[in-house]
Amino acid sequence: MNTETKSLDEFYELTDAEDYFEFFDLEYDSSLVNVKRFHIMKEYGTLIRTGMQNLVGQNERLLDFLKYSLLKVYGEFANGYAPSAADVWNMFEGGKLGGCMSCTPQPGNSCGC
Repeated sequence: MNTETKSLDEFYELTDAEDYFEFFDLEYDSSLVNVKRFHIMKEYGTLIRTGMQNLVGQNERLLDFLKYSLLKVYGEFANGYAPSAADVWNMFEGGKLGGCMSCTPQPGNSCGC
């Protein structure tokens, strides 16, 4: 199934990191995703925030953007990117986890980050 037959409503229903890769028919290393899922999804949420705001009403372009953003983030982690300890601790600023899954969920219970 290609991206054109997918919908944003289906995207909003995704819950696990693996679901995003499967939704876009992307190959991934399950052991890498198991170890880095929080960081991958945090970076992905940060990256897609702008596209989600700027591509409203352009569903096909938005789905392409969402797919290639996931590829970019995953590629960085697959090539050895690791956030610094300071970056990780900053996510917990104020005693509350910031970023993915700490915001108000969007339709389908997906994080709006």
